[in-house]
Amino acid sequence: MAGGVGVPGTSVTARVLAILGAFDVAHPTLTLTDIARRAGLPLTTAHRLVGELVAGRALARGPDGGYAIGVRLWETALLSPLHTRLREVALPFLQDLHAVVRENVHLAVRDGDEALYVEKVSGHRSVPIISRVGGRLPLHATGVGKALLAFQPPAVIAAHLRRPLARCTPYTLTEPGRLHRELAGVRRRGWARTHEEMTLGSCSVAVPVLDPDGTALASIGIVVHSLGARLPRLVPALREAAGQVAARLAEAAEDPYPMLHHAVPGRPGG
Repeated sequence: MAGGVGVPGTSVTARVLAILGAFDVAHPTLTLTDIARRAGLPLTTAHRLVGELVAGRALARGPDGGYAIGVRLWETALLSPLHTRLREVALPFLQDLHAVVRENVHLAVRDGDEALYVEKVSGHRSVPIISRVGGRLPLHATGVGKALLAFQPPAVIAAHLRRPLARCTPYTLTEPGRLHRELAGVRRRGWARTHEEMTLGSCSVAVPVLDPDGTALASIGIVVHSLGARLPRLVPALREAAGQVAARLAEAAEDPYPMLHHAVPGRPGG
């Protein structure tokens, strides 16, 4: 997971990355002592490097003395293809999907053994969920994660099944054989589901956004309350959204800023 105690190398770059990695969704603001502890650095080293990062606006110091990610780092992050391509291309279709289903809608990508949440659209009546934009959850315990994992090369799936799998709830699939069969089912039907495997009281359904080779670039999921959930009825709308995102990404394969040069049909001004 992001953050936590690091084991940095000897280079300045490794130490700076350890400091930045100390921040995550659960720890957006940290004291200097917290940063040193979570980055695995001596306090004196952390003090010097944090001071330089504040001077460069990569970190910001608040009135209470706590530190947070600074505006310069935020500006740089917006240049990531996850934002300029995937998120901006997908967001109009996610909004359309939410208008139809009126439930939590997620966009996620695989980062190692975790699902990284890139965007989320929800409403006032949506079931409360623990996922956050920029947050990470296990692949094997989430709908978007299963959709991502099932459509990876066999070697990636095999490597994941060899790892210890965290049991998030009593219903989480942690046995490699059962999860392998579940992923095979996801590939056959083209969509993934969970039932209280990440959070009690919630279930989810998700489909992959596939590249031309059939590998999942991303996944789109819906999270609903377990009581009375009818997941299959949500699949057609999910498939339509995922197909639209995949088509738009393929159309703009050579354009680093596709939403600056394209108006989405039915949306004034793009």
